[in-house]
Parts: sequence; structure tokens; C-alpha cells
Amino acid sequence: MKVIGAGFGRTGTRSLQAALERLGFGPCYHMSTVIAEPFRIRQWLDGVPWEEMFAGFQSAVDWPASAYWKELAAHYPEAKVVLTVRDPARWYESVSTTIFASALAERTRLPLRRRVLRWLVARRAPDFALYPRMARATVMDPIFGGRIDDREHVLKVFDQHIADVKAALPKERLLVFDAGQGWEPLCEFLGVPVPEEPFPHANERTAFAAKRSRRRLRLIVRGK
Repeated sequence: MKVIGAGFGRTGTRSLQAALERLGFGPCYHMSTVIAEPFRIRQWLDGVPWEEMFAGFQSAVDWPASAYWKELAAHYPEAKVVLTVRDPARWYESVSTTIFASALAERTRLPLRRRVLRWLVARRAPDFALYPRMARATVMDPIFGGRIDDREHVLKVFDQHIADVKAALPKERLLVFDAGQGWEPLCEFLGVPVPEEPFPHANERTAFAAKRSRRRLRLIVRGK
């Protein structure tokens, strides 16, 4: 493991994943990796060793990996840490309408159509059916105390997380990074040349719900 992402989901982690892979620090582990390969959900729930969890990966960003930034930084002492940041209000608007909205929906009684889809996913893709449980166990409960519908609390946790990461790591090992800064600070920190192409900017917010629905349908049809 050469690079550890300590930033919360929806702080430009997908862009950072693409950037790290372009710079030669891939494959980069991301929540999308877990969703694409549902057997990894059980790994998080079972608490497998880090070497098994990240076998074949040179970097890891986004939840659930970033929820364990402190443990990973201690386990991989040579790895550098990138803390992605974003304007708190804009971050909350994004996360509350995507990741948190999905998690909160799991707490409510779903319409019949959604309950049928959930049942079909559980039958055809039992690993993926454990995704809500994993999200609660790795992110929603330990980081936010389950209070993801409390804006003031969530923003307080967001700010405290940034302060904690900054306080825990020496400056030479940590980069506080906004994806809007582009290649230069990231490349300087990692000691690699700046690519002659635009920095990748992946904004999946508008497609979040549609992608989730398509993923469930594929799981029902293919069973994985």
C-alpha cells in the first residue's frame, strides 16, 4: 500500500482514485470496488487481515477504507496519506442526497416494489444483500453514531475528522487536498511528473440513484 485516502466519501474520492491510477498508484481500492465485487462486503464484516483485504492494490480511498485511515497508516508506515476535503456545506448537500439518503431508506418501510427487489437481490446475490449492514458497521455507526439525519452533528463530525487527521500525521506524510487544485500538489507530494492531460473530475451525484437501480437489476439477472 503506497497511498491511503483519509477523506470522507463525496469529497472527490472518485476523482482521486482515477488520478492515482493514472499516476501509477493503481489499482486503487474504492467503494465502487466493493460494489463491483460483492464478496468484498463479507471481508469487511468478517474483519479479514489488511493484506488479504487489499491484495493487489497499491492505494485505497473512499469509505469503507478511509474509515480506517488511522489503522491503515499505522499498518503501512511507508504509505503516504491524502486527506480529500471539500466545502462542508456543499459536501453535506451531496452526501445527504446520495449515500445518506440510501442508508436512511433502509430504515423505513419500503414500498412493495422495493421490498420485492430487495428480496430478489438477497436470493440471487446474498453477498451484495449484506451491503447495508456493512455500511452501518463501517461508516454510519462508528463515524456518525447512526445520526446521519442530524445535519449539525454530521458537520461537526466532518470538521473534527479533518482536525484529527491533521493532528495525527506529520506534514511530510500528509497532503490535504481539494480535487479542484488539480495535478500539481498531488504530483509534488507523491514525487511524480505532472501528466499532460486534465485532472479527472468524476461527479456521480446525478447518476447515483440510477446506477444503484441498474446494479440491483444486474444482480437479479446475473446473480453476482
